Amino acid sequence: MKSYYKKKVIEAGCDEAGRGCIAGPVFAAAVILPADLKIEGLNDSKLLSAKERSRLRTEIEKKAIAWSVAKCSEDEIFKHNILRASLMAMHKALRGLSVYPEFILVDGNRFVPFDEVEHFCVIKGDSKFTSIAAASVLCKFYRDEYMLALHEKYPVYKWSKNKGYPTIEHRKAITTYGSCEYHRKGFRLLSEKPVEKLF
Repeated sequence: MKSYYKKKVIEAGCDEAGRGCIAGPVFAAAVILPADLKIEGLNDSKLLSAKERSRLRTEIEKKAIAWSVAKCSEDEIFKHNILRASLMAMHKALRGLSVYPEFILVDGNRFVPFDEVEHFCVIKGDSKFTSIAAASVLCKFYRDEYMLALHEKYPVYKWSKNKGYPTIEHRKAITTYGSCEYHRKGFRLLSEKPVEKLF
């Protein structure tokens, strides 16, 4: 994994979490790391356990030059669509940094320019650049924590397990109990297949 894309600039890595969910906000994080920093075990957050993400989150926040996490709500997702809301959350995270970036590395292949700061999109960047991987860990950690809190309010949807993703169990609960205010309007909450064929 590379420590930076450009030398001798303040480089921020950006990533989002929750884009493929049918419930809960989309989160994003921006992280600026020292160019020579090595964090053992840092990787794409999807490849890490919850315990590993928790450990790495503490280390990232302690050693980063600056970090920020932001979200866009279910209503913002409905108003703007999930792609735009994901990019808006990234902009919010960038705006929240205590150090202004001179260059932005973005996970994926789409981005809306942030102010006049140069950026570069990297497909699977969370497994290629440490700053994006760090952002991946933070937004995943904080979104999971958020969904765990929502699970206490609506335990029937098992958000403690599925974190709002459209699992069979989640969709079965929607069929049984209906949706709630944290489900994303405009998203297909149920499969096109009859529910009885899912189980």
